[in-house]
Amino acid sequence: MNTKNKISSIILYVSLLAFISFVVYILYINQEVFYTAHDRSEFIYGAPFFHTLLSKPFGLMQYAGAWLTQLFCRPAFGSVVLAAIWVLIFLVGIKAFRLKPSASALMLLPVACLLTSVVDLGYWIYVSTIRGYWFSQSVGYLVMLLLLWAARCTPRKWHLVWYLIGVCLYPVLGWFALLFVLCLAVAEKPTWREFLAIVLLIFTAYIWHTQYYSNLRADAVVMAGLPRFITPSDNTPHLTYPFWALGIVSVLIPLFGKNLEKWFVPALSAAAGIVFTWSLMYHDQNYIDEMRMVRYAEDDNWKEVLQIAEGNQKPTTTMVFLKNVALMNEGGLLDRSFKIGNIEYPPHNPDSVHSSLLDIASPLVYYNYGMINEGIRLNFENAIQSGFSPFYLKVLARCALAKGDKELVERYTTLLHHLPFCGDWQPAPVTEKIKSLQGCFPDEITGVENSDSYIVSIISLWSDSDSKVASEQALLYAMMRCDSRRFWAALRNFVKLHMNEEFPVHAQEAYILYMDKAPEEKRMMLPVDQAIYERYKQFWEVMGQKVKPGVTLGTVAEEMREEWGDTYWYYNIFGRKYSNAVIMKHNEVQS
Repeated sequence: MNTKNKISSIILYVSLLAFISFVVYILYINQEVFYTAHDRSEFIYGAPFFHTLLSKPFGLMQYAGAWLTQLFCRPAFGSVVLAAIWVLIFLVGIKAFRLKPSASALMLLPVACLLTSVVDLGYWIYVSTIRGYWFSQSVGYLVMLLLLWAARCTPRKWHLVWYLIGVCLYPVLGWFALLFVLCLAVAEKPTWREFLAIVLLIFTAYIWHTQYYSNLRADAVVMAGLPRFITPSDNTPHLTYPFWALGIVSVLIPLFGKNLEKWFVPALSAAAGIVFTWSLMYHDQNYIDEMRMVRYAEDDNWKEVLQIAEGNQKPTTTMVFLKNVALMNEGGLLDRSFKIGNIEYPPHNPDSVHSSLLDIASPLVYYNYGMINEGIRLNFENAIQSGFSPFYLKVLARCALAKGDKELVERYTTLLHHLPFCGDWQPAPVTEKIKSLQGCFPDEITGVENSDSYIVSIISLWSDSDSKVASEQALLYAMMRCDSRRFWAALRNFVKLHMNEEFPVHAQEAYILYMDKAPEEKRMMLPVDQAIYERYKQFWEVMGQKVKPGVTLGTVAEEMREEWGDTYWYYNIFGRKYSNAVIMKHNEVQS
């Protein structure tokens, strides 16, 4: 081996090592994303689910992908399986496209496209209706390469048969069948008979739609299997870019691959793949923290939920609600809730898709607040759209257990037991707190809006309950509403049920504020800590110094956050979201 070949080999191996290291890193930082992919992906064991998918083109690939996605229940194991498929794609692609050593690095580009497709979804992970998305594209592309390899290993006279096979395989491979024929045509110059078969391929989708898939819309058959991220209200075309790039690269490799046996090609290919994935990948700490909190909340691991919440300075709506549920279970709700933080910040979401607490964790929150029928309804509404995934089946099983319906519990757990790693799953026993809250809510299936503001509003009305847990929740959410009328009603009930107990810190802060700003006609006199009262006076002194003409409310909030962000007063002035009198907040600050 001469020096030039040695240098080329070294560059190839270094480029491969750099790309592999990058892939391992990306898979590592997305472990929670992969677990959530399993948790929100539907796979139902049995003939109905199988036949439902097979009734559509590309359905077999989606079925295989849906089953493989359940391996993400153990994210590391699922990542290894997915990476193994990509290794096969790399090796088979070298054979199928007949690439020489340096040019073999071109197969890093299809792998980069497939990697990008599983790490760029963002909040679409909660609302996407594509079955088996996480593995189906990789499996479909691998099958396409195997067909291409087999076709190029057969005598030239058989290529017409392979073109016709491509047409026949459209129901199985969808758009990958078209890609297979196109790659074969580019790699091997077709004869006029083969050209006629390629022309026939142009009309393949329409032929299959007419003859076999007439019950489906035409746009569901044309380019079947190519993911589209469209809802009646949202459209995110950039999530389809990795698949268009995959198709373009697959056609260009056989077209120019023989001319790219250059020493710099491996480095260029690895760099291009890394830049492409990094530029399109979605990664946000709140996005990951939300997933971790939901995962721990599913297992009633409230200590871990609180640990995540305490380390986050700008929580989303989902994180705030799960944190308050955790405090309800661990204790210290009215001593720690505003200290940890109840001001909600919008998630970093560059896509047009709107995802809220309703999509991420509402059923779980409703269950823990004893609103069982509401939780069941929400589960079904979401599951009908995005599928009966493990997340919804688990919450449904827990709701059925809370309702005392053992037959339903068994039905849901049976479905879960057919999934990998879920063979022994059983719903956790219903806690005493949930049992005590069940009687506080007129738990009827209503047509009201199911949102975070609805939860705050309805729980703040529990001021006449004889449950100590409910009285604590009613007081907290009356405070979050910044509603003095509901606060006084909730406080009276709280004091009655918690007689001879310590007056919580945040309740004292709210009591001092409302005694000063919105007292009742019949005042309720309660002893408060002198230090808290002195701090309250200091808060308004600092506020008076900060508020000046031309200074925005946001500027004042940022300046006071470090010292006063742990108080209810700070939330009442700067963080109120659920109040019906938000405009009054600005007037109050200015005065």
